[in-house]
Amino acid sequence: MSRVQLALRVADLEASITFYSKLFNTAPAKRRPGYANFAITEPPLKLVLLEGEPGEGTRVDHLGVEVESTEIVNAAAARLAEAGLATRPEEETTCCYAVQDKVWVTAPGTEPWEIYTVTADARPDLEGQTDPEQSAVAGDGTCCTTETQPAATGAAGPAGKQPSCC
Repeated sequence: MSRVQLALRVADLEASITFYSKLFNTAPAKRRPGYANFAITEPPLKLVLLEGEPGEGTRVDHLGVEVESTEIVNAAAARLAEAGLATRPEEETTCCYAVQDKVWVTAPGTEPWEIYTVTADARPDLEGQTDPEQSAVAGDGTCCTTETQPAATGAAGPAGKQPSCC
């Protein structure tokens, strides 16, 4: 099953987890320092919450489509490139506490979209922990930071700051 992903950067992660748990009547599927995600069945949605700065308003971090396999990611990458969109593939990247294969494209309004599949869990030892200090560990897989990325392949697209992963 494919589902749309909405990744929100929120100032108060705990309050957001409480709110979205009530809104969608479900608990987070994954809970790690500075991060939570919900695998919502109805409507099919992957809601990702990324801890932002205190006092910062909630904003869309990026959008995505979670698919079932790397083959589907690769087919999407080929289709998007054939359609003239600049693509930026990532293979076996650790992001959002998961190992993923994905391809990124950037919409005209500069909103980043990813088509991705999760191939393995990362840092399961942190499940349920909420200490923000834990998320500062180098290579912990939280990522989803905004930083300058290498140019995408294919057609010219907006340059500059894009999510580094998930």
